[in-house]
Amino acid sequence: MPSDTVLSLSGIDRHYGQGETTLSILKGADFSLRSGETVALVAPSGTGKSTLLHVAGLLEHPDAGEVTLGGVACHDLSDERRTAMRRHSVGFVYQFHHLLPEFSALENIMMPQLIAGLSRDEARERASQLLDYMRIGHRGEHRPAELSGGEQQRVAIARAVANAPLVLLADEPTGNLDPETASYVFSALEALVRQSGLAALIATHNHELARRMDRCVTLIDGKVVDFLA
Repeated sequence: MPSDTVLSLSGIDRHYGQGETTLSILKGADFSLRSGETVALVAPSGTGKSTLLHVAGLLEHPDAGEVTLGGVACHDLSDERRTAMRRHSVGFVYQFHHLLPEFSALENIMMPQLIAGLSRDEARERASQLLDYMRIGHRGEHRPAELSGGEQQRVAIARAVANAPLVLLADEPTGNLDPETASYVFSALEALVRQSGLAALIATHNHELARRMDRCVTLIDGKVVDFLA
């Protein structure tokens, strides 16, 4: 494994039971992600994009195979250790922002840092820096309902990287935005990845955005395959 590989999936199987039948989603899937790399995951609905992201982010156990995150093999880790790995090494962004409505933008970004043990002052400073970086520092005291869709998603991205994870996993992060706003939000995300050395796997149906990433992969018969968008 190359020294700059931060995420590796090897021989991943994932299946679900449906009555008396078994639905196989991932079948011997292999994938690796390097530090500072952005990879687009482009595949039709129902082919296993979300499943791949959930396995990669330690939200689901694979039925076979190994997930290695930051050089640590995760198959035999306890649930407590997996939770700690997920909290410190992985950031998640979804199509819908899932911000906490009763808290301000700044407080939403502070939350994962406080859970990780940072002081309020440290968390506030980091949150302010991220909001400024995402060009919405002036909106820090606003609650999600007072923000536009693009602003909400930029807050969600800032929250996802607040604990300086190794890997960012995004599931259709611009899918709920109009094309112009989607492009703007993706540009902010891309700049953040480049500046921080973060590695990002981004599921998207948007081929224009996919072409802006370092490479593109898809899912064919349960396996990860490279392709040109």
